[in-house]
Amino acid sequence: MFQCACPAQVSFLLAETMSLYVYQAECLNQTDTDVRVHTAIAQATELAYPIIEQCLTDVLILEGWNMETLEMPESLKKRMVDSV
Repeated sequence: MFQCACPAQVSFLLAETMSLYVYQAECLNQTDTDVRVHTAIAQATELAYPIIEQCLTDVLILEGWNMETLEMPESLKKRMVDSV
């Protein structure tokens, strides 16, 4: 069945980026960890997250998704049905 995986991959990357940030924040709370390492990783994820989030928004807009309901555009629905 046809279904574009690109928006899903970007969504997965967003979730993983947030997960990495949370993990680093938890590591910072431990006294036996190198604060500089975890701070550097946390800062990088803070910078990356909004870029990836904007990428997802751009992809959804380019594909014609309804940004209020996140409903799939009719053209993609038709391609899914036609591929069955």
